[in-house]
Amino acid sequence: MADKRDYYEVLGVDKNADDAALKKAYRKLAKKYHPDVNPGDKDAEAKFKEATEAYTVLSDPEKRRQYDQFGHAAFENGGGGAGGFGGFDFSGADMSDIFGDIFGDLFGGGSSRRRSNNGPMKGANLRARVNVTFEEAVFGCDKELEITLKDECGACHGTGAKPGTQPVTCSRCNGEGQIVYTQQSMFGMVRNVQTCPDCGGTGKVIRERCTACRGTGYTSSRKKIQVSVPAGIDHGQSIRIREKGEPGTNGGPRGDLLVEVNVARHPIFQRQDMTIYSTAPITFAQAALGGEVRINTVDGEVAYEVKPGTQTDTRIRLKGKGVPSLRNRNVRGDHYVTLVVQVPTNLNEDAKEALRRFDEACRSDYTGSRTSASDRAEKKKKSFMDKLKETFEE
Repeated sequence: MADKRDYYEVLGVDKNADDAALKKAYRKLAKKYHPDVNPGDKDAEAKFKEATEAYTVLSDPEKRRQYDQFGHAAFENGGGGAGGFGGFDFSGADMSDIFGDIFGDLFGGGSSRRRSNNGPMKGANLRARVNVTFEEAVFGCDKELEITLKDECGACHGTGAKPGTQPVTCSRCNGEGQIVYTQQSMFGMVRNVQTCPDCGGTGKVIRERCTACRGTGYTSSRKKIQVSVPAGIDHGQSIRIREKGEPGTNGGPRGDLLVEVNVARHPIFQRQDMTIYSTAPITFAQAALGGEVRINTVDGEVAYEVKPGTQTDTRIRLKGKGVPSLRNRNVRGDHYVTLVVQVPTNLNEDAKEALRRFDEACRSDYTGSRTSASDRAEKKKKSFMDKLKETFEE
C-alpha cells in the first residue's frame, strides 16, 4: 500500500471536505478520465480507477473513519471483492446517483434527468439587420423590413400529414420521443437516454406526408415587418420583436425576431454612448476678439459666444445636445465641440499689410524700440485687445 496516493490528494480536496465537495471533485475526475471518453488510454483508465476507489472510501462514513485512523492499511485484508481494482472491495458502494449524472452528460441524458422532447417548444429566433442614419439613431424612426417567415400550413394545419390523416404514435419510443438504453458497467447497469431516431424526438410518425408543405407542417412567404427604432439606439444593438421568429413545435409559441441596427457614419459627428463629439472652425479674428459663432448640432445650428483670446483646440460643452437615453428619451447627453483656429492661406496685399502692422504693434511691446519712453508708457496703458482692434480698424 506504500505506493498508493492519499485519497484526499487524489480527489484534490482537504480532509474537512463534506459530501457535496467530495461528489463534485469525483464527478469532475470521472468525466475527465472515464474509459468511454478515453478509449484505449491506459493512463486515463488507471486515474479513473484511482479516483473511484478514493471516492468510494471517503463517501462512506465508516470507511472514511477507518481510513482517517489507519490510512490504506485499514483495507489491506478486506479485498477480493466486487470491484476488482487491485483487490479493493467495492461492494455496498452506491454509485447510481453520480453515474447517472456522469452518463447523462456523456451520452445525452441520464436516468435521473430523463425528460420528454415531444412537449410544446418555443420556435427558434430569427435575425435581421436594418440600416439607419446617425440622426435616425439619435431621434428614433420607423423602418420596414421584408423577410421570409414560416406559417402553419393551411392544408394540414401544421401536422405535416396528408389532409384527412393524422400522425401516429411512434412505435419505437411509444410517443416518448426518447429511447432508454441500458449499459453494463463495472458498477452495474447504467441507463442513458437518447433521442428517438425514428421520430426525431417528436413522438409522432407521419405515414403520408402533406403535399403542400412536404410534411414539414409549414409554408414560407415574404412578409413586411414594421420596426420601431427607439431614440438613442447605438450601432450593433438589437431590437427584439416578439413572436416574429420561427413557429413553435407541438403547440409552442413562435420565436422572436432580433433586428440588429447598423448606424451609418456621420461626416461631422462622432458618438460615444450618450455623448457627441465634433470640431468647429473659427477665424483668427474670432479667436482673438471673441464673439458669436454658429455651431452645427443634431438639433441644427446653435449660437455660441466665444471668449476673447480663445486658443485653438479649446473644447466647449453644449449641455443637453447629445444622444437621448434609451430608457428615457427626455434625458440627453452633452455635445463637446473642439474649436480649431483657422489660419488664412490666400491673403491679398491689404490683408497682409494689416497683419504686418498688427505684428509690429505686438512686437513693440517686447523690443521697446522705435518708441520714446513716453510713447511706451502710453502704449502700456492700452490692452492687447485694444491694439488688435485698432489695427483692423485701420
